[in-house]
Amino acid sequence: MDVASSQTLVPVHGLLLTEHIAENFENVEKFQARPDDVVIAAYPKCGNTWTSEIVDLIYCDGDEVKARRDAIYNRVPFLELCVPGMPSGIDQLNAAAFPRLVKTHLPIHLMPASFWEKDVKVIYVARNAKDVAVSYYYLHKMSSAMPDPGPWDVFLDNYVKANVCYSSWYDNVKGWWEKRHDHKILYIFYEDMKENPKKEIKKILQFLGKEMSEAIVDKIVYLTSFEVMKDNDMANYKTIPTEFMNQTISPFMRKGIVGDWKNHFTVAQNEQFDEDYKRKMADTDLHFRTEI
Repeated sequence: MDVASSQTLVPVHGLLLTEHIAENFENVEKFQARPDDVVIAAYPKCGNTWTSEIVDLIYCDGDEVKARRDAIYNRVPFLELCVPGMPSGIDQLNAAAFPRLVKTHLPIHLMPASFWEKDVKVIYVARNAKDVAVSYYYLHKMSSAMPDPGPWDVFLDNYVKANVCYSSWYDNVKGWWEKRHDHKILYIFYEDMKENPKKEIKKILQFLGKEMSEAIVDKIVYLTSFEVMKDNDMANYKTIPTEFMNQTISPFMRKGIVGDWKNHFTVAQNEQFDEDYKRKMADTDLHFRTEI
């Protein structure tokens, strides 16, 4: 029995969201940021959890015991999250100690205005569209917070047409890219993080104005490797009850590689996707790698 339920998606300012997030969105818009907040933003399944773990470890000075004080979704509350019977992301953030780390999947034009008024730093993580499609499909299969994805070909078609939660990957990655010089935004790529995690962690450190010894940076590289995080119950979402995330269907941290799309796209799907991709990315200088 697939855990995915018949969740309904509701448009909010043109963005498709689950109905509970949509119902609570007015509170998201009113959220009051602080100048010392740090936002980790990304379209779903682009490396937000990975980057959140890196940033939290930086704020813990590489102390793994401190970083394992709680599950990642409590250490880095999910701004717009709203699930019945649980504190909302807003509730968590309002109760959090400062400085706060904030997770979001929102496109830049729907971010609460207070983040820009307070000149908050944002780390944006982008991942190639094909690997995101595959990873997002498996999230839909195991998460009751997502609509039933149906078979892979149906989901891929919905993803291409932006008929999924958070709508268009294209709008999300391009929107943040276009505004990256207008605000304090560090734009990084999942593929670069896989290829040279130490280099990207040093970029994050510099952006946050933090200094760290090479030994501690190396320790953070190790602690945030896919293999270590997959076994860390404070990072792998295994503390979420099975009725919300059934990891027997698919683990939340599934493969963490670049190029898994090749195991899922047919030749025809890949050709159609590439044609559509060229059209939608023709107006930007943003480039992605689909293999490393």
